[in-house]
Amino acid sequence: MAVPGAIFANSAGSNFGSNLMSGTIKTPRHKMYDDDFIKKMADTANFTAKKLGASYSDFRLSNFRSQNVSTREQVIQSIRENENFGFAVRVIIEGTWGFAASSTFSEDEVSGVTKKACEIALANKSIQLNRVELVSTPVYNDSWKTPIKKSAFEVSIDDKVDLLFGVNAKAKSFGADFCSSFIWAVNEWKYFASSEGSYIKQDLHRIWTSFDVTVIDKATGDFASRDAFTAPIGKGYEYLEEYDYMKDVEEAVEHLKIKQKSPSVEPARRDIILDPTHLWLTIHESCGHPTELDRALGYEANYAGTSFMTTDKLGKLQYGSEAITIKGDRTQKDGLATRGYDDDGVKTTEWDIINKGRFVGYQTTREIAKAVGEPSSNGCAYADSWSHFPIQRMPNVSLMPGEKKLSLSDLIADTEDGIYIKGDGSWSIDMQRYNFQFTGQEFWEIKNGKIIGMLRDVAYQGNTVDLWNSCDAVCDSSEYKLGGSFFCGKGEPGQVSPVSHGSSPARFRNVKILNTSKEAGK
Repeated sequence: MAVPGAIFANSAGSNFGSNLMSGTIKTPRHKMYDDDFIKKMADTANFTAKKLGASYSDFRLSNFRSQNVSTREQVIQSIRENENFGFAVRVIIEGTWGFAASSTFSEDEVSGVTKKACEIALANKSIQLNRVELVSTPVYNDSWKTPIKKSAFEVSIDDKVDLLFGVNAKAKSFGADFCSSFIWAVNEWKYFASSEGSYIKQDLHRIWTSFDVTVIDKATGDFASRDAFTAPIGKGYEYLEEYDYMKDVEEAVEHLKIKQKSPSVEPARRDIILDPTHLWLTIHESCGHPTELDRALGYEANYAGTSFMTTDKLGKLQYGSEAITIKGDRTQKDGLATRGYDDDGVKTTEWDIINKGRFVGYQTTREIAKAVGEPSSNGCAYADSWSHFPIQRMPNVSLMPGEKKLSLSDLIADTEDGIYIKGDGSWSIDMQRYNFQFTGQEFWEIKNGKIIGMLRDVAYQGNTVDLWNSCDAVCDSSEYKLGGSFFCGKGEPGQVSPVSHGSSPARFRNVKILNTSKEAGK
């Protein structure tokens, strides 16, 4: 098919365009420079920084590409291609950071930017409260790439539009009144070199595809909508070819028709079973953010808040029941935050955040690990652009499956009075990540071990510690799935970071259920 009316948006910091009308993409800008030249520029930055008094420095070159194709019914809403290329230099002089960056890549510019970073470090010294002291890390000379089968950037725009139009048409054929869909692909290429001797090159890929269907009750004018149960993921275009889109869209339309005729929930205390398509967001907000060490230390108070997980709770707080083990993991298969090395040059790893309910570990970087007595970082430094300073960002944070054989069917059969919740919906949580309210997309009522129908207007409310301590069962690894977000926001200036959260379905006992419609005064 032809692609009419394409909209092209090109990011600042790069004049590298794309021919979207034919569905082809020009070579990424970083490929204009060979490895020897890039290493020479990195060495120039680190040599200049040392000459100007830096005790530490690093050089980071980045090429960030993204493509978004969005449709509604049989109309292309937008096609956007972005490429952003540049480099940054960090230095430490007399215990103070300096940072500068540029989108002009030449030897003179690298030298000039390094000098500017050193000048900024000296200027910052007058307001520095504590000396920057980095924990040690081994030196690496390595490369790493997301293990994809097919790059989304090698698939034509025509093919992507055909896929999305097919999904939209199928939704309409099943009885949806509206359907929109999109494909969002990202390729992040990074080169890191430190004054300590590391040289690291990485090629990171991730993709996100989804649809949104709406069904209208013609008699009442009421409508209901549901998103796809796809997940953004650290894979290539093969994810779209592996996912059963048509089954998901058929179920979405059918379930919306059922939901419109379903009763509104009665407020009460009931058991809930949270599906991975929903539980990922609860993990993100009530486990991921509270255990960020920079937040616990108060560094994010002005923007993203602090954490009730203060350092005096490390190793002491019973965060959840013994069924709960949660790991931070930058090596997890298909994870959005998965990579070989972080932006401090630290090799990625996995570690326990919660072990059988006990809080045992934070997310750290080389700069902040020492605050809790850790001798090394667990690799959580990340910057979303060459123009941003790396800060502590969330790894893949996942709930480990139960050790005993337990399927979702088994868990439902063992539940007398509960609600099975699928899909992420709206959420609200306080700035300490303690008190919260979550809702979802599908709510299935359970009575005497059987699903008897759907409910509407369901939300659950509580606090982080009570909820996780109420968990008495997690299904086994056969039910494990990833969810996640392309755009977790943090920092000033604001940055976004991709992160995945895996889990199997889990049951939580005696949780407070609200009726959102009644709460809204309807």
